[in-house]
Amino acid sequence: MSEPLPEDALEERFLAGTGPGGQNVNKVATSVQMRLDVFALGLHPEVYARLKALAGSRWTNEGEIVVTARTHRSREANREAARARLAELVAKAHVRPIKRVRTRPSKAAKEKRMVGKAVRSVVKKARGKVELD
Repeated sequence: MSEPLPEDALEERFLAGTGPGGQNVNKVATSVQMRLDVFALGLHPEVYARLKALAGSRWTNEGEIVVTARTHRSREANREAARARLAELVAKAHVRPIKRVRTRPSKAAKEKRMVGKAVRSVVKKARGKVELD
């Protein structure tokens, strides 16, 4: 995995869990909402743009990414899950997409396509109404 995120760029808040779960959910705030200050990371403009696109609706107007983890029963496990998701998102943004190289079909490929279209045209024309003389 990539390098850990800097502590000063992270802010975490614990929330009460939602949904069924009995006494533990009502009593203990185990869900974690983690905010990552993107400006504190000092990213390259290209990486910043990719991260913004990857984050989508998790991106706030203040330039933060908000991730909520509530799958585990303990605070520590949820905290680690949220950190891992944020780190994975930042690592994905650092990967530059491979540029597609434009190619042109060869003359033979164009000819083959046109012959195929002509054959198909004949087949479709043969499906016309049957006329009784």
